Amino acid sequence: MDRQGSNFLAVCQQVKDMLKSNAVAITLPIGEENDFKGVVDLVKNQAIVWHDATQGATFDIVDIPADMIDEVKHYRSILIEEIATYDENLLDKYMEDENSITEEEINNALRAATMDMAIIPMIAGSSFKNKGVQFMLDAVCKYLPSPMDKEGISGIHPDDAELLEEDQTQILRKPDVKEPFAALAFKIATDPFVGRLCFVRAYSGKLEAGSYVLNTRSDNKERISRIFQMHANKQNQIPELGAGDIGAVVGFKDIKTGDTLCAENAPIILESMDFPDPVIGLAIEPKTQADTDRLSIGLSKLSEEDPTFRVNTDEETGQTIISGMGELHLEIIIDRLKREFKVEVNQGAPQVAYREAITGATEHREVYKKQSGGRGKFADIYVKISAQTNEEKTGLEFINSIKGGNIPREFIPSVEKGFKDSMKNGVLAGFPIEAMVVELIDGSYHNVDSDSLSFELCAKMAYRAALKACSPILLEPIMKLEVVTPEENMGDVVGDLNRRRGMMKGMDDRNGAKVLKADVPLSEMFGYVTQLRTITSGRASSSMEFSHYAEAPRNISDDVVAKSKG
Repeated sequence: MDRQGSNFLAVCQQVKDMLKSNAVAITLPIGEENDFKGVVDLVKNQAIVWHDATQGATFDIVDIPADMIDEVKHYRSILIEEIATYDENLLDKYMEDENSITEEEINNALRAATMDMAIIPMIAGSSFKNKGVQFMLDAVCKYLPSPMDKEGISGIHPDDAELLEEDQTQILRKPDVKEPFAALAFKIATDPFVGRLCFVRAYSGKLEAGSYVLNTRSDNKERISRIFQMHANKQNQIPELGAGDIGAVVGFKDIKTGDTLCAENAPIILESMDFPDPVIGLAIEPKTQADTDRLSIGLSKLSEEDPTFRVNTDEETGQTIISGMGELHLEIIIDRLKREFKVEVNQGAPQVAYREAITGATEHREVYKKQSGGRGKFADIYVKISAQTNEEKTGLEFINSIKGGNIPREFIPSVEKGFKDSMKNGVLAGFPIEAMVVELIDGSYHNVDSDSLSFELCAKMAYRAALKACSPILLEPIMKLEVVTPEENMGDVVGDLNRRRGMMKGMDDRNGAKVLKADVPLSEMFGYVTQLRTITSGRASSSMEFSHYAEAPRNISDDVVAKSKG
């Protein structure tokens, strides 16, 4: 509420209009922007004013300001009417006298309505000045569902992981400490005093310090030496973690974000998280040779913490390439290297993570024959390579159509591996191939000279030779952009987006400003935030996230290919 232009009731209306949800105010702000002092609690019908001197840690319960009495009466009446409409038991009481409904009855009905998604309670506050934080946390406890209100969490047995979703057997774990232990690792962090911390949410059972858990991703046991209850950047050591608790564990060797940790005798895989591939890369090097080791340590710790941040070394140039979800993401990474790991870096120009795809199909025979003294190498495959028609499928779809044992069964996986490895480098400019279908139709082998490696190499040679006949194209990352701009600057902003090959997707109004939504190629968005500030005198803001890959125009494709060859 202390931000410029903040309007609590306008946001409530937006939630109704844009999200089609029944937003009901349960507080009203006292003042706004720099004058924001506190809130009126519509349930208890009292005002709460926070103390600036204690940064919102303390507050006073006071009388409702005289100039707000009518407004409070109006919105409290709306709140009680909505609750009475939801709860038929309170409807009769409401009809007789709305003031006869007690605070406990309001809270009980509001909790039931919130859990049923019939009402969305709206609360005002300021996180920056800590005003309203205590009220909001109390409201979370009062109105939102606890784990005990859910039947439990479901997962699958590790043996079912390779099966189709409809064939998997669901295992239910109830939120009870007597159930077998199951938890999800949702964040890895590095603490200068404790070392590597893994934040976990326990769904069932309990975990004691010093005990072992099974990581179902790696199928390895992990010893949890200590467990901490986290309070911002402070840790309180606790003896155990029970169902419903969130804590941080220490002592593990190999846990990653999204891993399921469970009891050894009751394995389960909980639903994990999907992380998009990075869309932008940056070459970096330490400013001084002495910082090389520190840079390496810093990057490995940061990539462990953030699954959308990747680090790799370019084999041709030897450069360290960091990749992430956008310019801002990589700027923060470089800033953290400086602050936390005391490493200054030089950085190159950002590079877009293009992809390649094929649009045609071809059939190709590849024979790999190598004779040297003694045993030779021999493999012969006949394949059909085509584009993937199912947009949801990525990677390699390999179809084995070999009849009559023309290629022994043990060599077939090697052919598949050869094509899968080759997809990391496309034939246009060396970018990964997004998806393709390879059908192994025929082939032959030699009793003595054929082996797995021969067929793998033969597949790689077939890939390089045949893909040029499949009409390869370059794909570029398209970003979903949202710009909030004053109306008088809208024409300039739209014109700038058109110059950047932007595709307008919609326009909206928000608090007197215009909201523009567009799809724009990432390659055109470098330095956009600075340009946007210049166009609008610093009054516009933008947010951007990855949307999809789309075919790059011919001139862009030719430039990228020429650079890769140069």
